Amino acid sequence: MNDNIEDRSDGAEPRDPKVRFVRADAKRNINALLQSAMTVFETSGVDAPVREIAEKAGVGVGTVYRHFPQRSDLIEAVFRQEIDACAYAAGDLAANYEPVEALERWMQRYLDFIATKRGLAAALHSNDPAYETLPVCFVKELSPALKSLLETATAAGEVRADVEPDELLWAVASLCTAVHDGDTVHARHIVALLVDGLRYRAKR
Repeated sequence: MNDNIEDRSDGAEPRDPKVRFVRADAKRNINALLQSAMTVFETSGVDAPVREIAEKAGVGVGTVYRHFPQRSDLIEAVFRQEIDACAYAAGDLAANYEPVEALERWMQRYLDFIATKRGLAAALHSNDPAYETLPVCFVKELSPALKSLLETATAAGEVRADVEPDELLWAVASLCTAVHDGDTVHARHIVALLVDGLRYRAKR
């Protein structure tokens, strides 16, 4: 046996460059499809034609179905990616802004996420088994992110301490029911008022 040959029997990626190329190419296609679907969903809703998504991603319709056999698979993947990005943004905002400003910026970002994903609310409350894990994922990922921002602002004496993150998540989500054609101006104003109201009875 040649001792210089690296053992890949542990399940790591094989040395065959062709295999690595296929995997990298597939990953690029998936990323392109998710980005394309996200953009199309914002303008045309989650029921947009698959062909429109494929064309925007620069792939064939067959590629879409190979990676996402059902439309619900693609919708779920897009929403999960956006949920992850929204949750991650909390830490970034906390590192760059004062506590209350970080909190408000995150809530505005969350509002934009909900308001521009046409059909999200319907998917979350459709009772379709294909989406049954989305509400759980929604709360599991976003509630801790918002909680960390709230706790930091509370510790700084800038907001009241008796507010639960889930209450704010659903309050902002409820505002989005009145958003039409992605026009979030009014809803963003209400969110600003909501955050300002959190200052009432803050322990400075």
